Amino acid sequence: MKTTGWIAVAAFCMTTAGCATFDGMSNAEKGAVIGAGVGALGGAVATDGGVLGTVGGAAVGGVIGNEVGKRRR
Repeated sequence: MKTTGWIAVAAFCMTTAGCATFDGMSNAEKGAVIGAGVGALGGAVATDGGVLGTVGGAAVGGVIGNEVGKRRR
């Protein structure tokens, strides 16, 4: 895996670990955080560590996760 891929994985880990107040977040916020992490990881894998794919995946994943989170109770 390229360095960019490892950076994406590290960013995902830090994001999830940094959410110490995860219990205090709304479902939409939780969905956005998880979706952005999964999207970044997927985008990095799909583009072989490409920055555009990683950022694009994070953006799309965050939006989708936010919308899915809004519908969860």
